[in-house]
Amino acid sequence: MDLPLFYFLVLGFCIFMYVCLDGFDLGIGILYPWFDKPGERDHLMLSISHVWDGNETWLVMGGALLYGIFPAAYAGLLSILYIPLMLMLFSLIFRGVAFEYRFKSDRSRPYWDFAFSAGSAVAAFCQGLVLGTIVQGIPEGSEAMSSLHWITPFTIFTGFAVMAGYAMLAACYLYMKSRGVIQDHAAKLAKVLLVIVMISMAVVSIWTVLTQPDIKERWFSGSHFLYLAPLPILCLIAAVVSWKDLHSHRHEARPFWCGILLFLLGLAGLVVSVFPYLIPHQLTLWQAASPTTSLEFLLPGVCIFIPVICLYTLWGYRVFSGKVEDYQEGY
Repeated sequence: MDLPLFYFLVLGFCIFMYVCLDGFDLGIGILYPWFDKPGERDHLMLSISHVWDGNETWLVMGGALLYGIFPAAYAGLLSILYIPLMLMLFSLIFRGVAFEYRFKSDRSRPYWDFAFSAGSAVAAFCQGLVLGTIVQGIPEGSEAMSSLHWITPFTIFTGFAVMAGYAMLAACYLYMKSRGVIQDHAAKLAKVLLVIVMISMAVVSIWTVLTQPDIKERWFSGSHFLYLAPLPILCLIAAVVSWKDLHSHRHEARPFWCGILLFLLGLAGLVVSVFPYLIPHQLTLWQAASPTTSLEFLLPGVCIFIPVICLYTLWGYRVFSGKVEDYQEGY
């Protein structure tokens, strides 16, 4: 296989893993204001206390791959997205500190709750800004301090859409990991958020098609739409299945996996829309790739460490499978 294409697929896998895994634990913080009864926030924190830091491994891996494999894209994107990315990193720092100090605090606990919730919300919103900026395209010659191209009505909308998507994943996760009142409340929130996410995906899709002629042609020229129609159809099926399970309480885990499927289909739609560009209309993955000698040098490390990370992630989730109450003393 062409090495740049192989690394592009690996990078896409890392992004997908990060969005799914860190997405739901960022969503826990976004849902914080809707869980304020005694013990509920402790329950929410315990539900992700064993996985939140491991989930962020994929962010580090994705950033390292972008830097080492596609340095031109790394430089180009960071020069434009420096402000939202720095805001995201500071938010993740405050969120991580809140995790550690909240369990040891008493009078200051409300402040750490706020830091955790606000950090999660701002980090998710900034990731949505980055996504929206990539989808709408970046004008040539833009620079970080002279251009605010990353903050437009479209990117602001995608920012809130990503927040809603992460909150939906978190609600489905809580529905799977909880019992009683918290589970019922999570199910109600998940249904509302599922509707918001589906509307957001439709609005973003229509908005993109109306404003991006190249993407419109890719989706609708010739018989392309016939080949790509399974993506929106599967999204609708996943949403319907998730709604029914949340309403009937028949399958506790399936809504979460349907949410994961929605994110996978959304990522597939993004790749279809912008491929082979890493910076739309400016830089393809082959143009952005490092020299072949560098790609070959990094190949053994990637082939070793990606499976290792997958294995210890799977093992960690397997150890802490079941309801939150099953390991409440584990943190």
